Amino acid sequence: MTTPHPPLLSPGYRSTVLRAPRQQPILLPHSLGELTGPVLGEGPVVAGDADLSVDGSGEAQGQRIVVHGRVRDADGRPVADQLVEVWQANAAGRYLHKWDRHDAPLDPHFAGAGRTVTDAQGHYRFVTVKPGAYPWGNHANAWRPAHIHFSLFGRAFTQRLVTQMYFPDDPLFAYDPIYNSVPEFARDRLVSHFDLSATVESWALGFRFDIVLSGASATPMETS
Repeated sequence: MTTPHPPLLSPGYRSTVLRAPRQQPILLPHSLGELTGPVLGEGPVVAGDADLSVDGSGEAQGQRIVVHGRVRDADGRPVADQLVEVWQANAAGRYLHKWDRHDAPLDPHFAGAGRTVTDAQGHYRFVTVKPGAYPWGNHANAWRPAHIHFSLFGRAFTQRLVTQMYFPDDPLFAYDPIYNSVPEFARDRLVSHFDLSATVESWALGFRFDIVLSGASATPMETS
């Protein structure tokens, strides 16, 4: 297997059994909206959108972290002006979403999602808190490792790529069917690296997560 991406059908990840196509896909013509649709969210991206750790009049609870990296294409060239969106659970392992039934507490000061745009060298940077693990009911005693979802847009919705960033040395890797649906040789591409240079003294730990959009070194993406 040479592709780094997980297969559409990965039986250990239970919901893929229902989601995976059973017949060959049919190519539909693109509408104008799909070709030129706006990015998610309303209004222009502003600096505050990249800070998930402050919402309203207070700061979120948990380990504050800086997540940064670089977006590159298959030839190693930086991808500038790329909209990068993230969403994640709070430090207690609960999403700010009405369908999240985990009984962990919500955090009124945690934004839950953020966005930014890469600079001329493809760099991005977020401030957030380290997400907690949470139960997800996929199998007996199933817990998701701490992770952050990433979405990257090209120039249209149809070019959107979605992936997940994990944290190094998580003991739940061996039990997570989503992580393990990725071919073994590419799993490390989903794991961030602790980055002391990005750590802010007495304030936040730093993690680096570089993303390659295509080619032999591509970051595994959700293909459904």
